[in-house]
Amino acid sequence: MRSLIVVLIMLLLSACSEPDPRFLMVPQQWNDTVVQIESRPTPIRPGMNEFLIMATTERGRPVPDLVVSLRAATDDEWQQAIQDGHSGVYRRALRVPPGAPSVLVQLRKTHSDEEAVLEFPIVYADELKS
Repeated sequence: MRSLIVVLIMLLLSACSEPDPRFLMVPQQWNDTVVQIESRPTPIRPGMNEFLIMATTERGRPVPDLVVSLRAATDDEWQQAIQDGHSGVYRRALRVPPGAPSVLVQLRKTHSDEEAVLEFPIVYADELKS
């Protein structure tokens, strides 16, 4: 019984731990907006992945007045992310083709013509084995 409890505690602790930093995408900046992207699952795998895009000011305040779109292949159409309240978090499930080098994030301010495309390189788990 004790060993079962220890195993359960270890599983809970590993489920709550930080993702492997080798697979995290480096935050990027556009004007005064810091853009960070996370994927579910981590690391990204070919097929469907969920992406969370967090847009904040340099001081950490959310930037809710953006239209955020994603794509993983340059010949794919842009897929608009869903805004998660006014928290500066945007979500989208996206098909990642095998060998896609990066995830492209298009940002557009809602009340102006300002627009930018940021490129977040993908590191696959099998790339680190060699």
